[in-house]
Amino acid sequence: MSTPIKPLADRVVAVRDEIKTKTASGIYLPDAAQEKAVLCEVKAVGPDVKGVKVGDKIVYGGYNVTELKIDGTDYLIIKEEDVLATV
Repeated sequence: MSTPIKPLADRVVAVRDEIKTKTASGIYLPDAAQEKAVLCEVKAVGPDVKGVKVGDKIVYGGYNVTELKIDGTDYLIIKEEDVLATV
């Protein structure tokens, strides 16, 4: 999947993984009880990014994340320094 966003400098474009709406025992969780996922799949990287590549699963931290919705897909633009780990 190509992304309509071309990141600059040390930015990473990612898409959050699906949030679980049902527990292992089959109970459905209401929206208020669901956690926001911090696990994302990288869709594009800027030219200055060294430690992450397209297709990596990442965990990010920090509050300086830009969220965009384009064509029904929620994209995140994250600084490389806010990427905590790859999975």
